[in-house]
Amino acid sequence: MEKVTSADGTSIAFDRLGSGPPVVLLAGATCTRGVTASLAEALSGQFTVFNVDRRGRGDSDDLSQRPPWLVEREVEDVAAVIAAAGGRAAVYGHSSGAAVALHAAAADIGASRLVMHDAPYNLPGTEQGSRDWDVQLHDLLAADRPGDAVAAFLQRVGMPVQMIDGMRQGPAWPAMEAVGSTLAYDSAAMGDRTGGAVPVELLAGVSVPALVLVGGADHEFMIGVARQLVDTLPDGRLEHLVGAGHDVGPDLVVPRLLPFLAG
Repeated sequence: MEKVTSADGTSIAFDRLGSGPPVVLLAGATCTRGVTASLAEALSGQFTVFNVDRRGRGDSDDLSQRPPWLVEREVEDVAAVIAAAGGRAAVYGHSSGAAVALHAAAADIGASRLVMHDAPYNLPGTEQGSRDWDVQLHDLLAADRPGDAVAAFLQRVGMPVQMIDGMRQGPAWPAMEAVGSTLAYDSAAMGDRTGGAVPVELLAGVSVPALVLVGGADHEFMIGVARQLVDTLPDGRLEHLVGAGHDVGPDLVVPRLLPFLAG
């Protein structure tokens, strides 16, 4: 494990694996770099992989830990990792991590390529749920109820209440509760406060080649979102992982990634 210091003093932890052109990996909501460890290992034969704990998760701290939780802080974190990689790196993000990767690619911080995997934006007409979620989340965090925030998030993404109740009694729950406040960073990256729609203006400002990966077996709306992302990106291409759900192993992802990352 290595660490870099972000602009606000926050320590960002990452594992550096392999050799070759640098690639930064960003996981989704509540996830540590352990979730992307198998992907990092699979890519390390041809790339130098920087497998990152986003702020407030795993071995990364968060000196802010209070509102406003801004996506700009996470862009600064990615910038610090890219600097450690030599100043230029491809950036891969999964789920809400894809939104952070997009913000990083649109900023002038050295992103050379962008990969957005199953970015869960909203299609037109479905934005109100994200606005409501952002209000609920910030109310729970303001009341110092991070565990309830995690439970509400899990219910929002489709987990049955009975299963969530069981998790809350299990040994892994304290670790889940500890990252409750980081959900506000995910919400900020996704633009939930304004509806979480596909961010057309942000996409139009991306000047690097971009790959959009989508599964869709579990979330059909993501296929429509992926198509809109590709249509809006100046240099975007789509890879549909037919039959794959939101969480998919490197055996399906890596064969689509390698040609793109190799350029």
